[in-house]
Amino acid sequence: MEQRKKELKEQYKQLKPDMGILMVTSKANNKRLLVATQDLTSMVNRIKFQLNSGYFPQRDLQQDWKTYGKDNFAIEVLDTLEYSKDESKTDYSEDLAELRAIWEEKLTREGAELY
Repeated sequence: MEQRKKELKEQYKQLKPDMGILMVTSKANNKRLLVATQDLTSMVNRIKFQLNSGYFPQRDLQQDWKTYGKDNFAIEVLDTLEYSKDESKTDYSEDLAELRAIWEEKLTREGAELY
């Protein structure tokens, strides 16, 4: 039993969550929020929880969520970032910031309004 716990713990440590760029879009006014994250699934859950609770840090988005309701919003993954072949690399914050900047530039060029 103890050996099995150790194996499961080691498997968990080896899991690498998907990382990348999320976009929250208001269908009511077409404003968008870009979020770079090292764990896409957890961030989607966090955003939904914060918005539903009324404690999302981006106040304009929170107000729109309250005004238009959750059914008028979409949360989607725009892009994913692959893990480096170099196993020693653990911090992808610069890579994610760069990827976010690329998407921000692209969306701005297309005329999108960002939160």
